Amino acid sequence: MPTPFPPKEPGERLVRWLYSLALYLLSPFTLYHLISRGFRVREYFRRWDERYGAYSTEQGRPCVWLHAVSVGEVNAAAPLVNALLRQGKGTRWVVTTITPTGSQRVRALWGGRVDHVYLPYDLPGSVDRFLQHFRPTLALIMETELWPNMLFGCRDHGIPVYVLNARLSARSLRGYRLLRPLLGRALRTVRCVAAQSDADARRFQVLGARPDQVRVLGNLKYDVEVPDGLEALRAAFEDALGRKRPVWIAASTHEGEEEDVLALHRRLRARWPDLLLLWAPRHPERFGRVRAAAEAAGWQVGTRSAGGWPAAGDDVFVVDTLGELMAFYACADVAFVGSLQPVGGHNLLEPAAVGTAVVTGPHLHNFAEISRRLDEAGALRVGRDLQEVGDALEALLGDAPLRQAMVEAGRALVDQGRGALRNTLELIAPDLPAPDPVED
Repeated sequence: MPTPFPPKEPGERLVRWLYSLALYLLSPFTLYHLISRGFRVREYFRRWDERYGAYSTEQGRPCVWLHAVSVGEVNAAAPLVNALLRQGKGTRWVVTTITPTGSQRVRALWGGRVDHVYLPYDLPGSVDRFLQHFRPTLALIMETELWPNMLFGCRDHGIPVYVLNARLSARSLRGYRLLRPLLGRALRTVRCVAAQSDADARRFQVLGARPDQVRVLGNLKYDVEVPDGLEALRAAFEDALGRKRPVWIAASTHEGEEEDVLALHRRLRARWPDLLLLWAPRHPERFGRVRAAAEAAGWQVGTRSAGGWPAAGDDVFVVDTLGELMAFYACADVAFVGSLQPVGGHNLLEPAAVGTAVVTGPHLHNFAEISRRLDEAGALRVGRDLQEVGDALEALLGDAPLRQAMVEAGRALVDQGRGALRNTLELIAPDLPAPDPVED
């Protein structure tokens, strides 16, 4: 028997009305946001209709809907979606994102196997049009995407909602304090909050979730899938170099970190003159900028999109493609994962899973539990500033046994952490649609 939906709480109508009124008053700024972002990323000038819940496609049959805000959340959701696609043949899937890079990653992973649109702004009319057009029978929300009108709308349309791989940092909880009366009511409409850790679970309860709603299932990022053909790609990479060279990778770097990466490479090249830097900026709009910065520094620069593999004489190789980061982690001796800027850090488990020693900076609040566990296991070096990051990189490049010990510790931790995928599949199973009996 389906779990009944919670009734509307006292005061809900008023807080929803005030929130929605504020959104409508601020809605002109959404156009400003799209235009300003569009000057940096041209894709923001496209598909505005989806941002406001208007769709040119036919309505289609009901679906399972998963929302993942951007690339990191899409990657975290990938093992889950892959498993559900295998076991739920015939089910229609709609995956939404907010960013163009997230959209590109959805297309790269699943192509036409899922439908993709941008999630509309949390305006009541846009939300209602989205839900009526796609008619989801189940909503799966990744990590921390708490949009009150969307959550209330799902409840009003009879759509069960699960917040999966849920995380909530102490900083985010403080930022939500003014909206707590609204968000608490919205959270209490969902079927379950599947938290990554005990600390995340406690913070969701402080925000307003009931204790019986919250379960700790672990982190889906530990169930990362190692890319197929990894050894063949690494062999092709080494063949292209033509000789054994030390290699480090700077991954998921942001604006403001480029000068830091250049400084680190200059420092490390003083000791290893043939050292190769693989450089994978976080956002595609920065690909050309980091290439230009490296060339301005006097280095020979190759790119994945132009040459495929680094040439023997390249000093820097820019990984200017999407979806290949884990493969290039595997080609490096040491990985620096961008965190010198206060953006919260990035996924440290991907380099650990493919066997690369990991160095990061101090800004890790979005990955506090993962970084703590890696550090305690001896699988991570954390530098408090640029100097300490450089010290860690230099120590690891110069000590192969130390690197190997970190690699083994990292892989062991990833293996020990697996299990969230199984737990999540068991959790949502009662609300999944039955597979189409006509399809194989």
